[in-house]
Amino acid sequence: MNIGIDLGGTKIQVGIEKDGKIIHQTKALLKEKDNLTSTLDQVKQFIRPLTKYKVDGIGIGVPSVVDVEKGVVYNVTNIPSWKKVALKDILEKEFDLPVFVNNDVNCFVLGEHKFGVAKDYSCLIGMSIGTGLGSGVIIRNKLYTGINCGAGEIGLIPYKDKNIEYYASGNFFSSFYDTTALEAYKAAKKGDEAALKQWREFGYHFGSAVQVVMYTYDPQAIVIGGSVANAFPFFKETMEESFSDFIYPESIKKLKIHVSQNENIALLGAAALVDLSLEHINGVV
Repeated sequence: MNIGIDLGGTKIQVGIEKDGKIIHQTKALLKEKDNLTSTLDQVKQFIRPLTKYKVDGIGIGVPSVVDVEKGVVYNVTNIPSWKKVALKDILEKEFDLPVFVNNDVNCFVLGEHKFGVAKDYSCLIGMSIGTGLGSGVIIRNKLYTGINCGAGEIGLIPYKDKNIEYYASGNFFSSFYDTTALEAYKAAKKGDEAALKQWREFGYHFGSAVQVVMYTYDPQAIVIGGSVANAFPFFKETMEESFSDFIYPESIKKLKIHVSQNENIALLGAAALVDLSLEHINGVV
């Protein structure tokens, strides 16, 4: 059993992975995000009750670039006080357990690979669509982070006049239609034609993101997660239409696209970090 922590920009979730399920789960909003000591104390308070169980270690996913070997996180999204935090050392000193830290979307794709809809694939990409667009990479059954934990940042690749994330995430709705992805989703479910048109347009842009994934990684499968994933039925058709100009049509025909089914999958992936060696986390064998 391992402790898993999913630290977001607004909330924290903690639990223990046992036999592919999360037990003893707790979650709450992060408090006093401008105060490093306060937020670290909150994280510790969530972990402490779980250390009474026989656990092998702690895995934590954070929305930032991570020095995976040293467990240092940098410039954590929406937590202003976390500019450079030696999270591994801090938590290991506090709990006397091995601690492993990685990017939250890397934890998402690892969770899908170990416990979710992508268990049968050796090469896959996880794409988390929320306010932004993040991706995680599994190559030959190994989590690949790159040298600086920057592998898979598809959303930051230049696209049109901005980048892919600007057009293929929740940002699309606020930037072009003065609404949110959630409001557009609710309206589309009611059959609102304007909202349905927005999702169709979104599908073409997201299809471009998928093409970038195919040209760079050529995976067997893509797993879509994040808050926008619920709306997949509304943009699936136009996403697939956008593949018509993909230069390797046989490759795109083979690609499998799944939607995440487990709300705790990133938490499971964080816990799974404990079972991976640093060699496997950082390299491809």
